[in-house]
Amino acid sequence: MTKRADIGSKRLISLAPNAWVQWVTGNSQVRASQLLDAEFQWISRESDVIIKASSPEHSEFLILNELQLRYDQNMPQRMRNYVALAEEKYNLSAYPVLINILPPPSTVTIVDCYDSEFMGLKARQDYRVINLWEVDAELVLGQPLPPLFPFVPILFGGGSESKLRSAVQALRADQTLNQLEPLLAFFASFVLEIPLIQQIMRWDMTVLRESPWYQEILQEGLAQGIEQGIEQGIEQGIQQERRGSLERILKLRFSEIPVEISLKIQALTLEQLEELMATALTVNSLDEFTQHLPK
Repeated sequence: MTKRADIGSKRLISLAPNAWVQWVTGNSQVRASQLLDAEFQWISRESDVIIKASSPEHSEFLILNELQLRYDQNMPQRMRNYVALAEEKYNLSAYPVLINILPPPSTVTIVDCYDSEFMGLKARQDYRVINLWEVDAELVLGQPLPPLFPFVPILFGGGSESKLRSAVQALRADQTLNQLEPLLAFFASFVLEIPLIQQIMRWDMTVLRESPWYQEILQEGLAQGIEQGIEQGIEQGIQQERRGSLERILKLRFSEIPVEISLKIQALTLEQLEELMATALTVNSLDEFTQHLPK
């Protein structure tokens, strides 16, 4: 049975809490002391993470982290409620941060405050907004900032094979990070071809399905397409491997093979390739093998 993997926001941030709080506040003197309970009566989600932090200037305070797959227009009110509930529960001032993972439709404007007025009374809550697609992938890998490694492909400048390989290498270099590889593969699927991703790294759909971001994508109707793409990519990878094996057998037995035969092999289905593997080992000549190729 596959061991349950925790790849939610709290797990990611816990990998390097000091680096995280310094990044979201832009203050190198901030230190994280504790990840707190983010359960409230009206708000409770895996993407909400509260950190108790401190700095020489501000003493102890809360950093409220909201990792949102896509920004929605109800977020300002949610952030206002989140701050009020956290400050009441822990009796500390709060620094709220909204981290948007994927860009919203072009018709949606991202705002960084809640601002309302009713009968002459005003309410306002500011919060910091970080859009991951604006964050430099090179900075994340070089700093380094381990909680953001799984998001490298969707960061600014991160949607390339070389950056994906760098992120995979960073995850595999640390045993505490290697379980995040399926999540990296998942976000890579938004910008790179699935067969290429499969050549570089491993997939684990069981682990992916436990990710809160995968569940949100599922609600958007996109996850099914990704899964289908993965299945197609696996089949394509197997087909490519079988084509290569068949051609190697023919070359070993009959030296070079004509281009027209090679082209016919490229057009074969997986089932046909598997049948012809045995044929290639038993025929006495290349002409005899050619007679077994589909017309």
